[in-house]
Amino acid sequence: MKLFNLTLKYSGFPIKEARKKLKEIKAIPNAEYEEFVMREREAIVRYHAENNPYYNKLINNRRNLPWEEIPVLTKADLQHPLQERLSNGYTSKNSYVNRTSGSSGHPFIFAKDKWCHALTWAEIMDRFGWFGIDFNHSLQARFYGIPLGGFGYRKERLKDLLSSRYRFPIFDLSEEKMAQFLQHFRQKKFCYINGYTSAIVLFAKYLRKQNILLIEICPTLKHCVVTSEMLFETDKQLMEQVFGVPVINEYGASELDLIAFTNPEGEFVVNSETLFVEVLDKNNRAVPNGTSGRIVITSLFNKAHPLIRYDIGDTGSFTEMSTFKKPAFKTLIGRTNDVAKLKNGKNVPGLTFYYVTKNVIEDDGNVKEFVIEQLAIDAFKITYVSEEKLSITEENKIKKSLYKYLEDDLELTFNRVEILERGNRGKLKQFVSKLK
Repeated sequence: MKLFNLTLKYSGFPIKEARKKLKEIKAIPNAEYEEFVMREREAIVRYHAENNPYYNKLINNRRNLPWEEIPVLTKADLQHPLQERLSNGYTSKNSYVNRTSGSSGHPFIFAKDKWCHALTWAEIMDRFGWFGIDFNHSLQARFYGIPLGGFGYRKERLKDLLSSRYRFPIFDLSEEKMAQFLQHFRQKKFCYINGYTSAIVLFAKYLRKQNILLIEICPTLKHCVVTSEMLFETDKQLMEQVFGVPVINEYGASELDLIAFTNPEGEFVVNSETLFVEVLDKNNRAVPNGTSGRIVITSLFNKAHPLIRYDIGDTGSFTEMSTFKKPAFKTLIGRTNDVAKLKNGKNVPGLTFYYVTKNVIEDDGNVKEFVIEQLAIDAFKITYVSEEKLSITEENKIKKSLYKYLEDDLELTFNRVEILERGNRGKLKQFVSKLK
């Protein structure tokens, strides 16, 4: 029985028709694909200009604007009551309504019409299907957050049951808890792991310490899909080594769709079927393939709510060989709003601090995970979980590395804790700026 598909259908999402539509889009020849994208992006702008008073106000009632002149939106532009932002004929009752996680610091409630949300699921199922993963039958080991009680907890557990998945709550990632996780892998026939990168990496470190190859414990395991947080190459190598299965990177946004997914050839392929993804410079102009810029996305089929030229807050670049039909990311750098400001006037991506520190701090496996906070223009705190406290020599090694890559007049403090605080959905934000 295809229980997952039936759940979508009875929730009002026409998944069968959406999968058929997606198949038709994928069949469009390369030579005709640019025309398809242009047609769909113009149609969605025209629809919202005519049917969405809020969006019409954002574009100052200017119709037929050249694409490059259409305003780029941010979450701040959309943080108004949802009812004000819905298109004519759509309500919270006849649409799919949810909220973003708030990991960027700007959470907001969004809506999709049910056809658009069905296309979202069709896209997700298609990408996972590249690896033989079927949501109706393939048992998922799910490393995600979950409400700690009440209706929200029961709702998520029911969704897990209907979606063929077993959830490992990730708010407690102590070794005692991960030993319990491991016991489930001994008992259940998991097909794949799916969840937040940092939590799965921490589980991999636990397995390495125990000298365990997961596929020997759970021989049905075939893949590991990580999402929602940065995937570093060293972490990917660690997971593949201790799990014994390939690691797949997923990049998405709840208000949009699945944005990019590793294909079987190892390319980080961008969703060109339901989204139009651009990489723009500071003047909102497209940059050449291979050049880094802001990732800006248009939802081509969402009529309930405008997400047109929407700055998702990340930076990246397309591969030089990217086309309209098959764009692929060469780099995905992380949040543009996670920026460290230095006394010398430099603005440095926060993940630079994290990555430089990571190369030093994890050499011997003592430190399990860590985050970095900027407290002042010249003051940073590194909070970490480890078996043993960092020695003065180790702290100085980290300082020397950061001084070399950034500037040598920084005040660095270290704070060892038992467990790192995660967001309300279990995400770990590796860099946080406390500057106003």
